[in-house]
Amino acid sequence: MLAINATFIGQFIVLLFLLWFIYKVVVPMLARPIEERQRKIALGLAAADKGEQSLAEAQVKAEALIGEARERAGVIIDQAQHRANDLIEQAKASAGAEGQRLVAAAAQQIELDTARAREGLRREVAQIAISAASKVLEREIDPRTHADLLSKLATQI
Repeated sequence: MLAINATFIGQFIVLLFLLWFIYKVVVPMLARPIEERQRKIALGLAAADKGEQSLAEAQVKAEALIGEARERAGVIIDQAQHRANDLIEQAKASAGAEGQRLVAAAAQQIELDTARAREGLRREVAQIAISAASKVLEREIDPRTHADLLSKLATQI
């Protein structure tokens, strides 16, 4: 059996005092760093959650910006294609007008050359005809008559 005596009561009181001392002095000293560490861990987890949310929001914004940039690029490409087509059409129209101008100039030059050639041929034919007529008649025709004959012959030719 257990004898409860003064030694046992003294030891029990010392044990209670020791437990009270540990509870009042040692536990708060150990609890403060543990609570600080828990607070830091909680802050770190909150910051990580906030960072994940920020990352998700940034990814959504980035995808939206990329989509907008693609749309703008498509619009710019379409505008460039339309501008290129317009420039091609303008170049075609300009080239057609230049071609028509060159054809008209060439036709005009041909007409001038043809008229000059006809006039030259008329003169040569007139000279040949007069020369032939002179030899046939073996006499000189009067210069006034000669000029009249040449002009009539030139108009007939």
